[in-house]
Amino acid sequence: MQKKLIALAVAGLASTAAFAQTNVTIYGLVDYGYAYRWDGRDAGTVFNNAGVPIARTSGTPNSQSQLNGGQSLGNRLGFKGTEDLGNGLKAVFLLEQGFMLDTGNQQTAGSQFTRQAYMGLSGNFGTVVGGRLYTPHYTFVSGLDPFGAGTVGRYNNVYSSAAFASYGNGGTLGDPVRVDNAVAYISPSFLGGLTATLAFSNNAGGQEDASSNAANNTVYAGLLKYDNGPISAGLNYHYINGGSRLSDATLASPIGVKNAENATLGGSYDFKVVKVMALYSWNQVDYLINPALVSNTGRTATINNYMLGATAPFGKFVGKASYIYSDGNTRAGGDAQQFALGLDYNLSKRTAIYSAYSFIDNSDNRMSAVGDASNSGAYAAGNGYNLPGVFQQGIQFGVRHMF
Repeated sequence: MQKKLIALAVAGLASTAAFAQTNVTIYGLVDYGYAYRWDGRDAGTVFNNAGVPIARTSGTPNSQSQLNGGQSLGNRLGFKGTEDLGNGLKAVFLLEQGFMLDTGNQQTAGSQFTRQAYMGLSGNFGTVVGGRLYTPHYTFVSGLDPFGAGTVGRYNNVYSSAAFASYGNGGTLGDPVRVDNAVAYISPSFLGGLTATLAFSNNAGGQEDASSNAANNTVYAGLLKYDNGPISAGLNYHYINGGSRLSDATLASPIGVKNAENATLGGSYDFKVVKVMALYSWNQVDYLINPALVSNTGRTATINNYMLGATAPFGKFVGKASYIYSDGNTRAGGDAQQFALGLDYNLSKRTAIYSAYSFIDNSDNRMSAVGDASNSGAYAAGNGYNLPGVFQQGIQFGVRHMF
């Protein structure tokens, strides 16, 4: 019996060593809390910027009280790892699944690793990966947001409009978050802190098929970033070719996207007692319009976004604040702005209690946002409806644990 136990122990150690050799890490995040959102106008009617009343849709509430998962950061379970191939070369992979802590369901029905899924090689030359990836735009902008693209204070509540509709990968044309069928190159650091990221997708809107070349739904993205001590700064460009091979006459629907562009300049400086962030983002969508089906309502939607933010650690607390002004032309629907405050309390390095409040002035008749109304509060701090011309507010409390 004792010999059998020793043999089992040796076998267990051997299998553990083999597993450790590939350096696989299981990680994740769980987040749960409470959210209350309310509208600053009266319960019966809202008004546009011309003072004209706009009737609510039937059954639309004036306020909303929820218990939510994934408020500050999306709940996830992931696997990542590396294997040393020798001579400085490594194989890398990451598989990350999102899920709803409220119900236990997958974040997206039918999709297993909806957050990220990639593999690649890393070495002295840098890193090359392929699969479903975060865009350089999103990693850069969310890194400058004091709220990290989470809670009712998130930057993208007023970052886009209905004219920048979603293209199906967790973001809008004005705020591209993930890209399918993608490859990316990340350079090593050079010149004292510069890194470059280049990304390409053959068909971001879905799996490649026989019509992929005709659809020409390609993405080109690049990010040049500098990190050195307290300074971080970057310049990002993102281009989505929505169908330039089409023409107005061949367009089957009334309006189609020809292309979308995003350019962002931003940075931060850490003064230790406070870290300040700022960014400017230019976003434009060019449309195709079939004159036989719709009149020419404007072929270009443009939005300029400006953000100022700050985080201030004191003891176990971290204070957060941001102001975002989103300036859109007529086709994009007008302007919107957001004020946000937050306070986190770190129970440990991995567990925190968080709170956030935001006030959004959407009185310039702009659709506030397009996104996740159940969690972080799309349609501004909002009530989950997309009426323009309203003030909206939201507050959240919750607990977040990373493992």
